[in-house]
Amino acid sequence: MTETPQPKRFLLVLIKPSHYDDDGYVIQWFRSAIPSNTLAVLNGLALDCARRQVLGEHVALDIVAMDETNTRVRPERIARQIAHAGSGMAALVGVQSNQYPRAMDIARRLRAKGILVCIGGFHVSGTLAMLPEMPPELKEAQLLGISLFAGEAEGRLDEVLRDAAKGALKPLYNYMSDLPNIESTPPPILPATKVARTAGRITSFDAGRGCPFQCSFCTIINVQGRKSRRRSPDDIAHIIRSNVAQGVNRFFITDDNFARNKDWEPIFDRIIALRDEGMDIKFTVQVDTACHRIPRFIEKAGRAGVVRVFIGLESINPESLLAAKKRQNKITDYRKMLLQWKRVGATIYAGYIIGFPGDTPESLLRDIEIIKRELPIDLLEFFFLTPLPGSEDHQVLHKKGASMDADLNKYDLEHVTMPHPMMSTSEWEATYWRSWSTFYSPQHIETVMRRAAAAGLSAGKMLFLLLWFLGCASIEKIHPLQGGYLRRKYRRDRRPPLPLEHPLVFYPRYAVDLVVKHAKMAQLVWRFGRIKREIKRNPEARAYLDQALTPVLDNEFDTLEMFTSNQAAKAAVAKVRREERARSSVPS
Repeated sequence: MTETPQPKRFLLVLIKPSHYDDDGYVIQWFRSAIPSNTLAVLNGLALDCARRQVLGEHVALDIVAMDETNTRVRPERIARQIAHAGSGMAALVGVQSNQYPRAMDIARRLRAKGILVCIGGFHVSGTLAMLPEMPPELKEAQLLGISLFAGEAEGRLDEVLRDAAKGALKPLYNYMSDLPNIESTPPPILPATKVARTAGRITSFDAGRGCPFQCSFCTIINVQGRKSRRRSPDDIAHIIRSNVAQGVNRFFITDDNFARNKDWEPIFDRIIALRDEGMDIKFTVQVDTACHRIPRFIEKAGRAGVVRVFIGLESINPESLLAAKKRQNKITDYRKMLLQWKRVGATIYAGYIIGFPGDTPESLLRDIEIIKRELPIDLLEFFFLTPLPGSEDHQVLHKKGASMDADLNKYDLEHVTMPHPMMSTSEWEATYWRSWSTFYSPQHIETVMRRAAAAGLSAGKMLFLLLWFLGCASIEKIHPLQGGYLRRKYRRDRRPPLPLEHPLVFYPRYAVDLVVKHAKMAQLVWRFGRIKREIKRNPEARAYLDQALTPVLDNEFDTLEMFTSNQAAKAAVAKVRREERARSSVPS
């Protein structure tokens, strides 16, 4: 009589690492802001591997997904869990350059316990794609027996898991030259219990990957390519239905530029049909500044439930945009495009880069004041110009042997990592933080709330977003996208080799810090809450109008400061006028 093999367990622990603050503590929250799409993608692929029994019919593949921005990662505990399962591995996924030092600190502790570890994500993929040889930090990982994964995991995770089950991970899995088709692949999904750890119970998915543009500061085009690869409308409907079934109905579509997804219209049409069925679903998308030129795009986005849109504005100086190869951004289009988004009721987020070569403290602050007056942007996000590993900017500086900060933890777009030709490091840093306080001044917060009410949006919801951004920047001294609710710090999770603080020093300071920060936020809520109530009581709130909300006028190229403040802006206007004259002279 043949004995039936006993089932075995293989435990796959997926970890999306956070990174360290300036004091060396992991940036972590009770509720974090942004869900990790990479974690959702890998979790979905792993669930599919478990369903297909890729390790054999008698091996149970168990999966644990952890986002360190809202979950404490304890390497020794993970090692015990894998040992108890009998076999397994830890995969550090979606690791960006600023997260690489933290990922390595976790990996070292796991390797010390004999656990198999693999690191993948933008830092590994980007540096292998753009540098002539493997950088030292990746070589260090391999010397520790850590496997590296470059590229995308669709169709490749089976191989990694089977190698791990045999105890023989390869030093490198490099698929950068073979980007996979993602149509009909297993959908990204996280359990509702994990999604609940993010603010607003929002999850994410990528409808497509790849961007056709050539921005020199961008890593995405060199990691995900410039060719549009996308999920089908059926795929998107399945992702949405699966999440709604577990009570999750708010989505961040993480495509770097959804407007360039070639299937944007059938995807929107499918989402509109789901909403017509009565499904309460809403979305955040990222698009470029030329999206309004695509017929029906913004109108259908509104019908599909796009309530928040992120736009990479980057600058209102055409010279800076040209230097960064951001040629698709035309400042002469900005108002027309933004007002169209306002008409469909979207809250507008815009990214703005501090530190292009021609920037000075005076020019930057002047431009922010112009934006406040003339552009209907609700939330402006500031980033240092940073040579991110994997970008063309980093590649060029690396080839030149130029000075760049050696600490990858600082490559979070919130720290100076290279010299600037017009500003000292201290001037650049001071201008960055002053940019936040300039845009989120008390007067402008009130203005944005009044604009929201005029557009039929909730002044209260807008106030919540404004205070989130203001609080993160002014109180936490952190970018809002890295923010969250109720900062968590663990004394023993400090970055090596910084010393562990004494409990009688660490815990009282941590407690006082929490109390003081909550008190400051309460003051802001009380102060602006009065203004919110005044706006809500005002019967004329819908009639509010200022320069930013004024419809595009024929003479605004001559009257608005955005078009007259410098020679580059004037040249951009002159070019548009030449093009208009050329078109009008062509016989119909």
